[in-house]
Amino acid sequence: MSLSSKQLDDVQQAVLNVTNARKITGVDILQSLWSGYGVIIRFNLSDAAYASVIVKHIQLDRTTPHPRGWDTDHSHQRKLRSYAIEETWYRSWAVRCDYYCQVAECIALIEGEGCITLVLEDLDNAGFPARKSSLSLPEAQVCLKWLANFHALYLGDSPVGLWPIGTYWHLDTRPDEWSAMADSNLKRAAQAIDKQLNDCRFQTIVHGDAKVANFCFSIDGQAVAAVDFQYVGSGCGMKDVAYFLGSCFTERECAEWEPQLLNDYFAELHQALKRQHKPIDGCQLEAEWRRLYPFAWADFDRFLLGWMPTHRKLNAHSREKVDIVLSTLSQKKV
Repeated sequence: MSLSSKQLDDVQQAVLNVTNARKITGVDILQSLWSGYGVIIRFNLSDAAYASVIVKHIQLDRTTPHPRGWDTDHSHQRKLRSYAIEETWYRSWAVRCDYYCQVAECIALIEGEGCITLVLEDLDNAGFPARKSSLSLPEAQVCLKWLANFHALYLGDSPVGLWPIGTYWHLDTRPDEWSAMADSNLKRAAQAIDKQLNDCRFQTIVHGDAKVANFCFSIDGQAVAAVDFQYVGSGCGMKDVAYFLGSCFTERECAEWEPQLLNDYFAELHQALKRQHKPIDGCQLEAEWRRLYPFAWADFDRFLLGWMPTHRKLNAHSREKVDIVLSTLSQKKV
């Protein structure tokens, strides 16, 4: 999607108003939002507290076709809700994030006719200018530290104003994709898998779309900040972890590094719980979430098999997790 001249002028004026900048010295349209719902723009500023800001401009009445053909009203309403929830996230929740799980400062939230405009700190200027599509083991460990601290921070919180159940692939919000699945044991087990994850004792707030593309890195790769909180909500932390690992590693790398990375994640989670003085039995939490880790993999596989059954993430490693889950559920019925 591209903005009309008037729309761009309106956004520029809003940026000047909320930043008190003397003028805008540069405009860089970074990307379109998924399925044509708007754009992300960098504005360079003169004589302002910020050298630049990032604007996420959301058009709620988009007309661009969905890139994979999922143009149903259900899909549209889910997307609209996701942007409203991201607004709530920045308005009411993000302020609690600290050094250990950094996010962009929200400078302003502007609601207009048929649009929402988020004016955010430019993470490039905050020390996170690098973007990556695949990761080394140390870089993945840095992201898992972010996730562990994020999950510890919000452990036990009720998701007021957020998704009651986080992640963009949650079963109840994806009936079209479930219907599109070929008949299989996984399709028939979808509700049982969903229930296992939803009924876990230790619930936190999950990012909901914790792929590598939503992490911004420092130049040395030793620190990260996260973006894109449209699907933030309640859930088992393993949903973020499993999805993240599948987003940045090959099948072979997942199989080789998974045990170490899970150990690293839980070690950091224990440290974060202590640092935040959370009255949580960390050993019980770890035992429950480790048990649910393959369920998180299987849950995402269920979505992919309906949405794009040829996706590269559907591989032998993910099928191994599905087999573990199906075997576990089968034993429970005996």
